Amino acid sequence: MAHYGLYCHILLVFSMICPFTSSFTVITSDTVAPSALIDGPQTGFTMTRDGAHTEPDEQDAVYDIMRATGNDWAAAIPDVCRGRWHGIECMPDQDNVYHVVSLSFGALSDDTAFPTCDPKRSYISESLTRLKHLKALFFYRCLSRAPQQIPSFLGRLGSSLQTLVLRENGLFGSIPDELGNLTSLKVLDLHKNNLNGSIPLSLNRLSGLRSLDLSVNRLTGSIPGLLLPDLNVLDLNHNLLTGPVPATLSTCGSLIKIDLSHNRVTGPIPDSVNRLNQLVLLDLSYNRLSGPFPSSLQGLNSLQALVLKGNTNFASAIPENVFKGLNNLMILVLSNMNLHGSIPGSLTRLTSLRVLHLEGNNLTGSIPMEFRGVKDLSELRLNDNRLTGPVPFEKDTVWRMRRKLRLYNNAGLCVNSESNLDGVFGSTSGSGVRLCEGETKRPGPSGTVQHLSGAGGGNVTVDRATYVSSGSKSLGFFGLSSFLVVFSYAYMLLSCK
Repeated sequence: MAHYGLYCHILLVFSMICPFTSSFTVITSDTVAPSALIDGPQTGFTMTRDGAHTEPDEQDAVYDIMRATGNDWAAAIPDVCRGRWHGIECMPDQDNVYHVVSLSFGALSDDTAFPTCDPKRSYISESLTRLKHLKALFFYRCLSRAPQQIPSFLGRLGSSLQTLVLRENGLFGSIPDELGNLTSLKVLDLHKNNLNGSIPLSLNRLSGLRSLDLSVNRLTGSIPGLLLPDLNVLDLNHNLLTGPVPATLSTCGSLIKIDLSHNRVTGPIPDSVNRLNQLVLLDLSYNRLSGPFPSSLQGLNSLQALVLKGNTNFASAIPENVFKGLNNLMILVLSNMNLHGSIPGSLTRLTSLRVLHLEGNNLTGSIPMEFRGVKDLSELRLNDNRLTGPVPFEKDTVWRMRRKLRLYNNAGLCVNSESNLDGVFGSTSGSGVRLCEGETKRPGPSGTVQHLSGAGGGNVTVDRATYVSSGSKSLGFFGLSSFLVVFSYAYMLLSCK
């Protein structure tokens, strides 16, 4: 599977980030205006108090909404808040009248029991505006066979709505400005639709927004200057966005994740990024960014993953101490960026670093001797550069990294016989790392090493010596599942605030 190896590392990063994990279905908050409702959300509650019932107009609205999604069976339920189906949550007021606070549609997995939608005729009913206490609305893969625009009437859900999720519904057209009227919104997720046009400036009115996911759409124009102080997650990957990385992102001081990958963003990384001292993941890969590396990266002292892969216009050297102070950095991906110059030995002083990808550049010189004693690095890709000289690694390091050490397509790399590595990399024919010129193979049999990848992803053995082959398949990076990152991360963190 493409990108699987590093993907596992990213999941590891996010598992370490959490204290933010909890249920994501409903976001309840004490930061909005006091509610007339009491007791907290209840799913299929048992009414033990005399006269407890669902507010009649809301019950009729739920019938309309259910019919609009092909769930006509709901009309036979005499009291929807008492109906005990997953996907509806209710709360009572002081008069023992129950109000709908959450509606969810779509089968997330075999383990969920949200009402599914009839894909041929489902639509979003305007009766939603009659649910005056609605805090969460969730549609997942409900409308993809009956594509429609995001209805502007959703903006009339007003100050109660805190979570709006319309994932993978085939929605087209622009994002309505009216969504800016949802002034209590904390989660806006429009991932993987067919939305176009620009990102509306009206989203700046969502001053309490914590997660904004507009990824995998066809949005155009520049990234607006967002002024959202509580924003934790900004995910705009896989769009057609242009222009620079906005310097105003530095005003979003609560950001933990920024993913602008797979767009057409240009210019340098802004110096103001150093103000984001809570940032854990920064992914700007596959854009058109230019160098050099800003020294302000040193201010990102919480950063655990920096991914700049595929910015072929970057064309810069890696300064010796540009990542100084990033003591939490675990993943550094600088592949295919047209980088030149030498590999700085200071990279080995990043004490938390586990994954380093520098492949597909124009790096020259030798691998620094500081790499000889690296103990914690678990994945290193230096393949497809112009590196020369002897490989400095200890034998134990090569064995430990196994296939995750990639040196192929560096014609000038070699091993010294006294390093005891010739039996690992091989020393006869092929395109792997060989003995340095003038060296002779040590006597005795070379053991076949079963962990270095060959042309078909397997092993290449010549004279019982295994090579790091130039045909090794590359496990690439960010086919990151937006679904996992947002559902198992972004929403989870919100209830922990």
